[in-house]
Amino acid sequence: MPVKFITGMTFIALALSAHSAVAAEQSVPTDSSVHVKADPALKSLIPADIAQRGFIVAGTNPNTPPTTFYKDDNKTLAGREIDIMNAVGERLGIAVQWRDTGGFDNIIPGLKTGRYDVALSNINATPTRLKQIDFVGYYNASRLGIISKKDAAIAPFTSLSDVCAKEVGAGSGTTQVTRLEEASKACEAAGKQPIKVSVFPDRPAGVQAVVSGRVPMFLGPYEGLLWQVKVIKPLTMSGEISVNDAPVSVAFPKDSALEPAVQAALNSLIKDGSYQKILDNWGIGFGAVTEARRNQDIFK
Repeated sequence: MPVKFITGMTFIALALSAHSAVAAEQSVPTDSSVHVKADPALKSLIPADIAQRGFIVAGTNPNTPPTTFYKDDNKTLAGREIDIMNAVGERLGIAVQWRDTGGFDNIIPGLKTGRYDVALSNINATPTRLKQIDFVGYYNASRLGIISKKDAAIAPFTSLSDVCAKEVGAGSGTTQVTRLEEASKACEAAGKQPIKVSVFPDRPAGVQAVVSGRVPMFLGPYEGLLWQVKVIKPLTMSGEISVNDAPVSVAFPKDSALEPAVQAALNSLIKDGSYQKILDNWGIGFGAVTEARRNQDIFK
């Protein structure tokens, strides 16, 4: 087993466990790869209470590169989500303080109770979630990946109908679990065996399960799994699935007064090229959107 894999996975696993208990209450340092200038005209959009506080509280569930993760120092957050929201803060002229939510399933409750002003953790906007929280979309999530071990010699495929009767893992609380469950029903309707859906606490746990042979495949965001197969040599990308998902979004408490400010800042970053520069830095420029839309407009 390559040393790079052991080191990387160990750091992620330790980070998740070490920070879970107190993460929601402490500010976590971050490292941004791109910095931008403030636009004074946008600062007036910040709600008065947040402006008086002096910072935006952002929650995230550190998972794997390039989304959001702990660097090798085991204490500094980096990744696409970090760069995007920190750039939003810089454009608005206000600091962003980050909190580790201690798990993806803690994000929506944390937003609803006001613990976080925003949350970024590869969160897909969905009509069901929109009943509880609000969204500003910023990343095209229409591509999913399925990884397996190279020595399993699984023929490349482009549809979830190709995994009928097989076992596939996905992360708890993600839209990938729902998608697999729906695909499994379609398998049965077509007279095939259902998909065995194995749910893991998070993506690192699922990736580890594939490497150890506990499950043959794992479904997740394409950009994240692409990063994994580059650094974890036993793995390969077996499935590339195109879906009609709404974009990955910044999530907010329902009817948050901060939404117009974040949306305006994102569109400003898109317009001046800073947004594309952030995505290209992580090798995921293929997921760029041309406009940051909000709530119901996301689904049009």
